[in-house]
Amino acid sequence: DVQREELFVTSKLWNNRHRREQARPAFDITLNDLQIGYLDLYLIHWPIVIVDDKAFPETGQDLVSLKTTPLTETWEGMISIKESGLAKHIGVSNFNPPKMQQIWDATGVKPEVNQVELHPYLQQKAMKEYTDKHGIILTAFSPLGSLDRPASRKVAGDPLLFENETIRKIAESKGVSMAQVILAWGVNYGISTIPKTVSESRLKENLAAADIELTDIEMYQISNLDLKNRYIKGDFWCLEGSDYTLNGLWFE
Repeated sequence: DVQREELFVTSKLWNNRHRREQARPAFDITLNDLQIGYLDLYLIHWPIVIVDDKAFPETGQDLVSLKTTPLTETWEGMISIKESGLAKHIGVSNFNPPKMQQIWDATGVKPEVNQVELHPYLQQKAMKEYTDKHGIILTAFSPLGSLDRPASRKVAGDPLLFENETIRKIAESKGVSMAQVILAWGVNYGISTIPKTVSESRLKENLAAADIELTDIEMYQISNLDLKNRYIKGDFWCLEGSDYTLNGLWFE
């Protein structure tokens, strides 16, 4: 009963297919796997390059320097896919502003979207200032704090959004859930948020959060919760023997 045009389907280019000639074949596999004729949005998943025969790096030797396979080359492959009409929009994920500016300057084509971890404990204010200025859509993954991330990604002492008293009090005052307040904050903050669930009731609850209006005071209270805390820290890319660093990844 659902028409293709009613869905907005996004997928991503993985790290071991970053050379220009690899992007389109990888994209075609995605279309075939999903059994659809086009994507609404296609993103570069990470500004990280892995050797062809590895899905995930085990040592630094499994990573390819951006000096060898620059992001501008990958972006040229993405542009070609959009020009084919099979991807309506193209963008990036986990890119910092200098990396977005780099591929834009080199090709004249601006990323339409940057998908990053974003929630009240990681508000990405400098990133949002950049994307707002240049008309790039900022999308929040893990908007509820990535509770389902793998055990290997969890760090003792990481703060939990659902234990925050400010968010709890706002939720109680409005008669909604804490998750709805967090998602409503993202909508009121001016970003798109993509919470994950397979539960019909949670889907309805998440969608209803878009209609929750937070007052200026409530938005201010939540704005003061920023801890610059990443749940997906990215340190799994920074392996000895490679030239990838956390500072180079996040520009912090």
